[in-house]
Amino acid sequence: MAVVELSELPAHLPRLGPVVGLDLGEKTIGVAVSDTGRMVASPLKLIRKTKFTADAEALFALMEGRGAVGVIIGLPVNMDGTEGTRCQSSRAFARNLLRLRDLPIAFWDERMSSMAVNRMLVDEADMTRARRGEVVDKAAAAWILQGALERLRNLADAPAPPSEA
Repeated sequence: MAVVELSELPAHLPRLGPVVGLDLGEKTIGVAVSDTGRMVASPLKLIRKTKFTADAEALFALMEGRGAVGVIIGLPVNMDGTEGTRCQSSRAFARNLLRLRDLPIAFWDERMSSMAVNRMLVDEADMTRARRGEVVDKAAAAWILQGALERLRNLADAPAPPSEA
Protein backbone atom coordinates (compact mmCIF):
# COMPACT_ATOMS: atom_id res chain seq x y z
CA MET A 1 0.00 0.00 0.00
CA ALA A 2 1.10 3.57 -0.45
CA VAL A 3 0.08 6.96 0.78
CA VAL A 4 -3.08 7.90 -1.14
CA GLU A 5 -5.08 11.07 -1.63
CA LEU A 6 -7.83 11.44 0.94
CA SER A 7 -10.48 11.18 -1.79
CA GLU A 8 -9.04 7.78 -2.78
CA LEU A 9 -8.82 6.41 0.76
CA PRO A 10 -12.31 4.78 0.86
CA ALA A 11 -11.39 2.61 -2.15
CA HIS A 12 -8.55 1.13 -0.07
CA LEU A 13 -10.64 0.46 3.04
CA PRO A 14 -13.32 -2.09 3.89
CA ARG A 15 -16.84 -0.61 3.94
CA LEU A 16 -16.84 -0.53 7.75
CA GLY A 17 -14.03 -0.16 10.24
CA PRO A 18 -12.52 2.63 12.26
CA VAL A 19 -9.62 4.76 11.13
CA VAL A 20 -7.11 6.52 13.33
CA GLY A 21 -6.05 10.12 13.09
CA LEU A 22 -2.60 11.30 14.11
CA ASP A 23 -1.30 14.67 15.23
CA LEU A 24 2.48 14.37 15.03
CA GLY A 25 4.27 16.65 17.44
CA GLU A 26 7.95 16.93 18.27
CA LYS A 27 7.62 15.02 21.54
CA THR A 28 4.24 13.31 21.28
CA ILE A 29 1.82 11.68 18.87
CA GLY A 30 -1.82 12.49 19.48
CA VAL A 31 -4.03 9.58 18.46
CA ALA A 32 -7.77 9.68 17.76
CA VAL A 33 -10.09 6.98 16.46
CA SER A 34 -13.36 6.97 14.57
CA ASP A 35 -16.34 4.74 15.08
CA THR A 36 -16.75 1.82 12.66
CA GLY A 37 -19.07 3.84 10.40
CA ARG A 38 -16.51 6.67 10.28
CA MET A 39 -18.91 9.36 11.46
CA VAL A 40 -17.37 10.58 14.72
CA ALA A 41 -13.76 11.01 15.82
CA SER A 42 -12.79 10.66 19.47
CA PRO A 43 -9.49 11.39 21.22
CA LEU A 44 -7.82 8.12 22.16
CA LYS A 45 -4.28 8.35 23.49
CA LEU A 46 -1.09 10.33 23.65
CA ILE A 47 2.06 8.45 22.67
CA ARG A 48 5.23 10.00 24.11
CA LYS A 49 7.88 9.71 21.40
CA THR A 50 10.97 7.61 22.09
CA LYS A 51 12.33 5.72 19.08
CA PHE A 52 10.38 5.37 15.84
CA THR A 53 10.00 1.57 16.02
CA ALA A 54 8.69 1.70 19.60
CA ASP A 55 6.33 4.55 18.69
CA ALA A 56 5.06 2.63 15.66
CA GLU A 57 4.52 -0.53 17.72
CA ALA A 58 2.52 1.48 20.28
CA LEU A 59 0.42 2.89 17.43
CA PHE A 60 -0.09 -0.54 15.86
CA ALA A 61 -1.17 -1.96 19.23
CA LEU A 62 -3.78 0.80 19.56
CA MET A 63 -4.96 0.16 16.00
CA GLU A 64 -5.26 -3.59 16.57
CA GLY A 65 -7.13 -3.03 19.84
CA ARG A 66 -9.70 -0.91 18.00
CA GLY A 67 -9.73 -2.89 14.74
CA ALA A 68 -8.58 0.21 12.83
CA VAL A 69 -8.21 -0.22 9.08
CA GLY A 70 -6.44 2.97 8.01
CA VAL A 71 -4.57 6.08 9.10
CA ILE A 72 -5.08 9.79 8.48
CA ILE A 73 -2.09 11.94 9.41
CA GLY A 74 -2.33 15.66 9.98
CA LEU A 75 -0.11 17.53 7.52
CA PRO A 76 1.14 20.82 9.02
CA VAL A 77 1.01 22.95 5.89
CA ASN A 78 2.20 26.55 6.25
CA MET A 79 -0.45 29.27 6.22
CA ASP A 80 0.59 30.24 2.67
CA GLY A 81 0.02 26.67 1.47
CA THR A 82 3.68 25.69 1.21
CA GLU A 83 5.19 22.65 2.85
CA GLY A 84 8.09 23.09 5.23
CA THR A 85 10.24 20.80 7.34
CA ARG A 86 7.33 19.71 9.55
CA CYS A 87 5.47 18.43 6.46
CA GLN A 88 8.62 16.59 5.36
CA SER A 89 8.79 15.00 8.80
CA SER A 90 5.13 13.90 8.61
CA ARG A 91 5.65 12.41 5.15
CA ALA A 92 8.76 10.58 6.37
CA PHE A 93 6.77 9.20 9.32
CA ALA A 94 4.19 7.81 6.88
CA ARG A 95 6.88 6.24 4.66
CA ASN A 96 8.49 4.64 7.71
CA LEU A 97 5.14 3.25 8.91
CA LEU A 98 4.66 1.67 5.48
CA ARG A 99 8.02 -0.08 5.80
CA LEU A 100 6.71 -1.82 8.91
CA ARG A 101 3.11 -2.47 7.95
CA ASP A 102 1.04 -2.45 4.76
CA LEU A 103 -1.88 -0.11 5.47
CA PRO A 104 -3.72 2.73 3.75
CA ILE A 105 -2.53 6.19 4.80
CA ALA A 106 -3.80 9.62 3.77
CA PHE A 107 -2.95 13.16 4.85
CA TRP A 108 -5.27 15.95 5.97
CA ASP A 109 -4.27 19.61 6.05
CA GLU A 110 -4.14 20.42 9.74
CA ARG A 111 -3.56 24.17 9.53
CA MET A 112 -4.83 25.85 12.67
CA SER A 113 -5.97 22.59 14.34
CA SER A 114 -3.93 23.06 17.52
CA MET A 115 -4.93 26.70 17.74
CA ALA A 116 -8.61 25.83 17.29
CA VAL A 117 -8.41 23.04 19.87
CA ASN A 118 -6.64 25.30 22.37
CA ARG A 119 -9.28 27.97 21.89
CA MET A 120 -12.06 25.42 22.38
CA LEU A 121 -10.43 24.02 25.52
CA VAL A 122 -10.11 27.51 27.01
CA ASP A 123 -13.43 29.00 25.88
CA GLU A 124 -15.73 26.00 26.21
CA ALA A 125 -14.05 23.72 28.72
CA ASP A 126 -12.39 26.47 30.82
CA MET A 127 -9.32 24.25 31.03
CA THR A 128 -6.09 25.37 32.70
CA ARG A 129 -2.85 25.62 30.71
CA ALA A 130 -1.36 22.60 32.53
CA ARG A 131 -4.40 20.42 31.83
CA ARG A 132 -4.56 21.60 28.19
CA GLY A 133 -0.98 20.42 27.71
CA GLU A 134 -2.09 16.91 28.59
CA VAL A 135 -5.01 16.75 26.17
CA VAL A 136 -4.34 19.16 23.29
CA ASP A 137 -2.44 16.70 21.04
CA LYS A 138 -5.03 13.93 21.21
CA ALA A 139 -7.82 16.51 20.90
CA ALA A 140 -6.01 17.94 17.84
CA ALA A 141 -5.82 14.40 16.42
CA ALA A 142 -9.61 14.12 16.84
CA TRP A 143 -10.06 17.54 15.19
CA ILE A 144 -7.90 16.43 12.25
CA LEU A 145 -9.70 13.10 11.93
CA GLN A 146 -13.16 14.69 12.19
CA GLY A 147 -12.31 17.16 9.43
CA ALA A 148 -11.13 14.36 7.17
CA LEU A 149 -14.22 12.23 7.92
CA GLU A 150 -16.51 15.14 7.08
CA ARG A 151 -14.65 15.75 3.82
CA LEU A 152 -15.00 12.08 2.89
CA ARG A 153 -18.74 12.22 3.66
CA ASN A 154 -19.13 15.35 1.51
CA LEU A 155 -17.33 13.64 -1.36
CA ALA A 156 -19.56 10.58 -1.05
CA ASP A 157 -22.72 12.70 -0.96
CA ALA A 158 -21.76 14.90 -3.92
CA PRO A 159 -23.88 14.29 -7.01
CA ALA A 160 -22.12 12.53 -9.84
CA PRO A 161 -21.18 14.80 -12.75
CA PRO A 162 -23.57 14.52 -15.69
CA SER A 163 -22.47 12.04 -18.30
CA GLU A 164 -21.91 13.17 -21.85
CA ALA A 165 -24.32 11.74 -24.39
